[in-house]
Order: sequence, then structure tokens, then C-alpha cells
Amino acid sequence: MKSIYFNSILILCMAFMIMSCEEEEYAIPQVPSGLQNDCIKHSLGPNVVGLNMEFAYAMAIKPEEGKLTSATVEASIEGADGTFLSNKSYHTDGSGQDIGIEVGDSSRTNGNTTVVNFNRDTSAATLRYYYTIPEEARGKSVTFTFSATSSNNETISQVMGPYDIAEMDFELDLIAQDSGTAYISISDMQVYTFEEAQANPDKIDLIYLYRSLDDISFGHALVSPSADSKYLPDVLVPAGVNNHTRMVKAWNIRDRHLARLQYGEYVDDRDLLEIDFEEAADYAINMREEAGLWVETADNSYKAFIFINSTDSGSKEMTLSIKRIKVN
Repeated sequence: MKSIYFNSILILCMAFMIMSCEEEEYAIPQVPSGLQNDCIKHSLGPNVVGLNMEFAYAMAIKPEEGKLTSATVEASIEGADGTFLSNKSYHTDGSGQDIGIEVGDSSRTNGNTTVVNFNRDTSAATLRYYYTIPEEARGKSVTFTFSATSSNNETISQVMGPYDIAEMDFELDLIAQDSGTAYISISDMQVYTFEEAQANPDKIDLIYLYRSLDDISFGHALVSPSADSKYLPDVLVPAGVNNHTRMVKAWNIRDRHLARLQYGEYVDDRDLLEIDFEEAADYAINMREEAGLWVETADNSYKAFIFINSTDSGSKEMTLSIKRIKVN
């Protein structure tokens, strides 16, 4: 438990250090008497319904003063399924790896309150809290009250937030196939077959196709159903599918939620709302992996960002992920 105690104490000590402009001989900061706590939000980017917000909650008391008995998190809006407080205390080893050691019973959630009771003699711990953002929080803000108790009947707490919850929706890894599930709906965030598109013509915003042409770099394309037929070569458009969808290419936006790559880039509500489609095209040809596309539906009801996760010229397929926001 020594490494857990040291790491948790270090986090807490940093919160109490006072920096001086004068050069002084370094000394390890002393932990104040009594129960102490600190909290850090780990997750980055916009807070989107269905995703997790992650926090690290550190608490400590001098061993001679007592032991930790419980840790509690109360959210202002009840979390969705998957919300929990880890019963493992985490520290970082010499190789930079997170190491978790069980220090309490599995967390119990009742409404908007989640509790871990410690079952080991523990004077310091850093627990992780995962809040799965519920539909009820969309467009609102949420706060969290973290608290700890010790065996000497001390209680301490810290409030985190408020944090704004985004209005946007998202959908991951939709597979579009030329001459198959080629018809894409932004309102449903789904891809449809010819027959399904014909049954729901008003919902179809884009058509996916792949063409290898001698006179133009066409490749993988996303095209508005209303576009000139030269951008839909040999494509059978279902009767009634004629939406005029506007789009703008985006080559260097690798949204982390959609791409799940190492880039720290995020598309948020404001990005979606502020994109200008005044001079937008109704087709996007020669699209590549890790490229993107801003989209506005014909009825101005939705604005979206499409990230292209992968393309396969052999099977004429594209895997794409979508963030979208309802405008009207």
C-alpha cells in the first residue's frame, strides 16, 4: 500500500503547495492534519450523451489519525447505466503504467449517489469515477459532489462543475456499400438499402459510391441525391429520393470521439452550428481515410460532421462515423 499512499499524498500535497519566487532548498511538502481530498477531471472534449466523464478522486489522512471508511459521489443528474466508482486505488509505477489495487467493496449506486465502502486498512487512495451521460442531461449542465469519510468521523467534500452537456448525437462505424447499403440518412444516422431508401425517400441525404474512372480521380464519394448525374454515374436513385444536401470537405479534423485515434481534436456543438454552407457543393468525390465532411440537410433540420474511418476500394466500402445536431 506504500505506493498508493505516496501517489495519493503527492496529489493532495500539490494542491496545498505555495510557490515562492525566492530560491529555497527543496523539501517534501508536509501533509496537513485531518482528512484531505482533491479531484481531477480526466476526460477531455465535449461531454456527449452516451459517453463517460472520468474523474480521479484522491483522499488521505495521516495513518496515526485514522483510516478511510467510504467515498461517495453525488451527481446533480442521475447517471445512465454504466455509472460507477471504482473500488481500486490507482497509482503509476516506474514504467508509467496505471496499477490498481482493490481497497473497497464494489460500488453501489442508488439514484444519483454512488458509494464505495473501504474494506482494507487504507489511509490514502485515488479512486476513479465514471459517469455515463444520460439522455436526461442533454443540453443541461451537471455537477458532482465528491466526499470521503474517515474512521475518526471526519467528512470532507469537493464540488466539481458545473459541466455543460452537449446537444449533439453521434453514431459510430456505419458501413456504406456501393450498390448495397449506399443510402445514408443524417436524421436517422443509418445507412439503407435501395428498397429501404425507396420506402423512406425523405430521409435519404447522401448516396455512397465508388468509381475508378480514367479521366477523373473519383474514387470514394458521398453525393447528394439531387446532384448532377455525372456525379452519380450508373447509380440507380430510388423514386422520390431527391434531397439537395450541402457539404464541405474537411481534411484535417480527426475528431477523437469518432476516430478513436491519438489526436486531441474534438468537434463540439458550436463547430457544427457555425459552419457556413453558403457556397457548399452537393457532392464530395475522391474522399480518403481520416478525411471529414461537414453536412447540412436539405430541410435545414440537421448539421453534421462525418468522419471517414476507413475505405476499401476492393469491396467498394466506406466505414464512417457521424456527429450531428438538430437545428430546427
